[in-house]
Amino acid sequence: PIKSTEDLQKIKAYYKTVHPHPRNYLLIITGLNTALRISDILSLKWGDVYELGTGAGKGQIKMHIYIKEKKTGKDACIFINQNIKDALHAYYQSLLEQKEQPQAEDFIFTGQKGENLPITRVQAFRIIKEAAKYCDLEGTISCHSLRKTFGYHAWKQGTSPALLMHIYHHSSYQVTKCYLGIDQDEQDLVFQNIML
Repeated sequence: PIKSTEDLQKIKAYYKTVHPHPRNYLLIITGLNTALRISDILSLKWGDVYELGTGAGKGQIKMHIYIKEKKTGKDACIFINQNIKDALHAYYQSLLEQKEQPQAEDFIFTGQKGENLPITRVQAFRIIKEAAKYCDLEGTISCHSLRKTFGYHAWKQGTSPALLMHIYHHSSYQVTKCYLGIDQDEQDLVFQNIML
């Protein structure tokens, strides 16, 4: 996971202000804020996040993403927080400016060829790697790092490991513990701060 909040701000800023690219920015924001695997993120369609029909809520961003996870086959209901909403809105508006009107069945993270196909996992990896390289992040930063970063920061903010295990659909706490990247420094802080 990306543990430093400073590094986190830098990687988010890369596609927002340094090298503006609304789609790539949304990819990173979605990865950091949903805990979804990259395969599930790339499978998202506009109809999964926007009310694009003719009803009363037309043009509104939905409250939740409902998805069946590819790897586990389990249903997930993900709250769409304000950071995701802002990034979604910015990308949606950029498409409208390019005279592209997204349809419910269109993939969100499409390539440049004009086909309704999502970018590949390799392309997603390159997008994340480019931002990580700019930020001089140490270690291997991959698509999965975003998923792990969500858990690490949720844990640091007090979310119980049991709840994170449920969110991740992990079968054991050991897997979740690895995801959180709990290391000796974190353990030392517990002993340092508990003054009984």
